Amino acid sequence: MKSLRLVYRNILVEAILLIAVLLQIVSGIKLFQKSRKAAVSNFDKLHSWTGLYLAAFFVIHVGSVLVGRAVLHLDTNFYYGVAGLNTFPFNLFFIPYYGLATISFFGHMAAIHSKKMKQAVFGWTPQRQAKAILGLGIILTAFMFYGLTNRFRGVKVPTEYNVLIGK
Repeated sequence: MKSLRLVYRNILVEAILLIAVLLQIVSGIKLFQKSRKAAVSNFDKLHSWTGLYLAAFFVIHVGSVLVGRAVLHLDTNFYYGVAGLNTFPFNLFFIPYYGLATISFFGHMAAIHSKKMKQAVFGWTPQRQAKAILGLGIILTAFMFYGLTNRFRGVKVPTEYNVLIGK
């Protein structure tokens, strides 16, 4: 993480990344408004709603990281990300927040795949492939929580991150 920060926290690179995220949010919301009523299939609906959730997630997530760095003066590292996830009652927000974000990402990709893919692969129709992508996302979400919670036993968060959880 420290090595990559030399690149992505460069003022120019960071500005480009933030603009790219902002454009993704704005364009995603506009696409949602335009396409949600025209969505016919389940994958069309999944595409619209997962895109909307990802836009909301990006607003909260990027905003939180920027506040963590600029206002709270915290290192926005692993502990910053898992402090709420490993602390009751904050985990009641963070489990669905992170879980839905990960599943929404895979759902979004699955919906696009079902729309764009035209041929069977290994005898699987594009619809079945898309369902497999979504299923993989659900499985990976469970593994993600397994890792972010120290095998569901909880991660001990350093004291400087107690400000995040009201201690």
